[in-house]
This record gives sequence, structure tokens and C-alpha cells, in this order.
Amino acid sequence: MTRKLTRFLRRFRRCEDGNATVEFVIVFPAIVGVMLAAVELTFMTLNHAMLERAVDIVVRDLRLNTGSNPGHDQLKVDICEKAVFIRNCSTNLKLEMIRQDPYVGITIPLQPDCTDLSEEVRPVRQFENGQANELMVLRACAKINPIFPSSTLGATLANAEGQYALTAMSVFVQEPL
Repeated sequence: MTRKLTRFLRRFRRCEDGNATVEFVIVFPAIVGVMLAAVELTFMTLNHAMLERAVDIVVRDLRLNTGSNPGHDQLKVDICEKAVFIRNCSTNLKLEMIRQDPYVGITIPLQPDCTDLSEEVRPVRQFENGQANELMVLRACAKINPIFPSSTLGATLANAEGQYALTAMSVFVQEPL
């Protein structure tokens, strides 16, 4: 019995069948992880580009429509119409418009005020329509759900609610009537 077992173990040790399977099992999860991260990063970049573009277009319309003074809700609707790839934009987007003194520099809070699904709805942190010739900063923050929340990149980016924040900011001067 011992001789048979010893012979079997010797044959098993010399046998090279299955080497490709071992390499596949080691390398395949890493390749799939990189592919999922690439797809996640692609969609994150696409969403950020669409948010930046939407904010830029809306601010451009504000600059060109001298005398118009749209409110928070109208700007949010306009940005959401232009940011077509952001899902649930009306609930996941928060805007801040802050009046600035151009001679002091831009002094806005470092952390953007984003939506938080775990808390009650908060009023807008700061949204002031500017007077003639005032420098205004418009910052938009959108919370995005990852495409693959359990992937390495999706889990790293997500916060407690399972979302990550994308911000876009633009500066303009409120033109006189």
C-alpha cells in the first residue's frame, strides 16, 4: 500500500498537466478586475465631461442673456437637460452659487455640498443671484452610482450611500441690464 502511494505521489509530482489552468486561475481575476475598472473609469469620465459641459453651456447662456436672473430650480433644470448621461439628475444634483469679490480671490468652501441620501433634504447651502457686475461662482455637484459597485474601483470610489461625487465649477460676471 505504501509503495503504491509513493509511486502515485512521484508520478503526480513529475506530471505537468494543468499548468495552464493554474496560470489562468491566478491571472484571470486580475484581468477581469482591470477590465471592470476601465469600464467604470470610462463611465465616470463620461459623466464628468457631461456635467462640465452642461454647466459651461448654462453659464454661457447666463452670460449672453443679459438681464435674465434665473433661480436655483431653473438652473438645475437647464443643467439636467444638458447632462443627458447623468441618471436621476434632478435628485442627485446640488447647485451652489456664491458671490465673490474679485479683488480678494475666490473663497469658497473646499468640500462641495452634495446630495446625501441618508439625511433629510437640506435647503440650498448658498445660492445668491448677483447684482450688476458681480463675480459669481456656480458649482454643481452630482452623486453618481457606480456601474460595477462591487468591483475594485467602484468600491474604492463609493461613499457610505454607494455613490461617488462629481463636481463642476464655472465663474461668470453678472452683466448689467
